[in-house]
Amino acid sequence: MEEIILSIMNQFGYIGVLLLIAIENVFPPIPSEVILLFGGFMTTYTELNVIGMIIFSTLGSLIGAIVLYYIGKILNKERLKKIVSGKVGKILRLKNEDIEKADHWFDTKGNKTVFFCRFIPIVRSLISIPAGMSEMPMLKFLIYTTFGSLIWNTVLVVIGNRVGENWTSILDILDKYSHIVLVLLIIIAIVCIYLFYSKKLKKNKKENEK
Repeated sequence: MEEIILSIMNQFGYIGVLLLIAIENVFPPIPSEVILLFGGFMTTYTELNVIGMIIFSTLGSLIGAIVLYYIGKILNKERLKKIVSGKVGKILRLKNEDIEKADHWFDTKGNKTVFFCRFIPIVRSLISIPAGMSEMPMLKFLIYTTFGSLIWNTVLVVIGNRVGENWTSILDILDKYSHIVLVLLIIIAIVCIYLFYSKKLKKNKKENEK
């Protein structure tokens, strides 16, 4: 995977970076860290520069994020309600009011979520889907996505430029960071699911007692 990424970047420069970052946003398993760190390193031995790398990588982030945003918009709240109303909802014990609560939560905290999630592996791409599902205004989505992506891209490109040939050593550190974050996210998801269903069971128990 890394060899293909590096080959595309060496051959196509800024355009290669833009396309790879756009694809990485839609398919999170592609490592953006490799693209951005190597992109920074490329500025030390080619005519490419740091500002150009940051601009084109951020444009790529926006393109990928917009694609996922519209996928989320297709899988909108009403469609989710239809799914929940069927067998899936019964199996997962979900109701339409649960969808409404989740949608309300994103309406009130979506801006910060979209911004801060741009710094979290895998989630930084996938967060665009619930943003589209909750019909977050496009302008707000673009603003928070742009600033979040700009900061993340700038940090990694500048680091790649500073460390030069040693960019792979930084990649090892970021790999560990990604694994730690992934484990924490899984733990948080398990805890949230447990609390969600515990709350529902208590609520159902009270209703049955009445």
